[in-house]
Amino acid sequence: MLKLSPLARRRFERFKKNRRGWWSLWLFIGLFLMTLGGELIANDKPLMVSYQGQWYFPVFKRHTEQEFGGHLPFQADYRSDYVQQLIKKDGGWLLFPPIPFSDDTPNDRVNYDLNKPAPSPPTSVNWLGTDDQARDVLARVIFGARVSILFALMLTFVSALIGIAAGALQGYYGGWVDLLGQRLLEVWSGLPVLYLLIILSGFVEPNFWWLLGIMALFSWLALVDVVRAEFLRGRNLEYVKAARALGLTDRKVIVRHILPNAMNATLSYLPFILTGAISTLTALDFLGFGMPAGSAS
Repeated sequence: MLKLSPLARRRFERFKKNRRGWWSLWLFIGLFLMTLGGELIANDKPLMVSYQGQWYFPVFKRHTEQEFGGHLPFQADYRSDYVQQLIKKDGGWLLFPPIPFSDDTPNDRVNYDLNKPAPSPPTSVNWLGTDDQARDVLARVIFGARVSILFALMLTFVSALIGIAAGALQGYYGGWVDLLGQRLLEVWSGLPVLYLLIILSGFVEPNFWWLLGIMALFSWLALVDVVRAEFLRGRNLEYVKAARALGLTDRKVIVRHILPNAMNATLSYLPFILTGAISTLTALDFLGFGMPAGSAS
């Protein structure tokens, strides 16, 4: 069981009283968990197959057509009439997820049974319609949301670690440490991120980890000033002077005494980094410098 400090418990209880924020948090968690289990909601493979008295779970394990009495040693195409007849001829059955399409459904498995040319409007099969390549829009929304949220959460976590560390050191020590750090930040923040991505795309194909690494180099800059200001204010307070007088090391003073009291402003800024990361990834995808072509994002 996670034990919270009295200060953390008071802050948590205060947050619970904010009904809009509390239910928004649970809504976000619910949607995020839904995207994490996207393969169980939208998939071109069945969740379960019953064949000759045995159970198969194609979502978790790859099965060949030969395992169901076919001739090809390749992965079974469960949406083909031939494979379904092989499974059902001895009383077997297939259980597909609510959305029988995946985000990366190949061109030979997209829905060609459309009443209108793609992009098509919503139907009972494609709940939000299809895109110009006849891919299911809702399936791509689910998997794209997972990519965007994971990207934003990881970028926010990395930015918080770097930004808090840099701001704490500048604010606590001040003097030449603060002066040198501020000049480095001014130079670093002047680098054009978009141009770096354009140059990078000429050498390698940008992917999730490349984008995360490049964005992490710059996304922490805005957080430094917030943490630095809190440490500049807190380092001269009486309880900090008392901690120093008792012989506590700088690390303990920073981590145990100043940082917990500086987290209010820090935590208040993190949602802006989170939403900014999603907007940035969306903008890069729109410009053609984001995720690889065809990826749900």
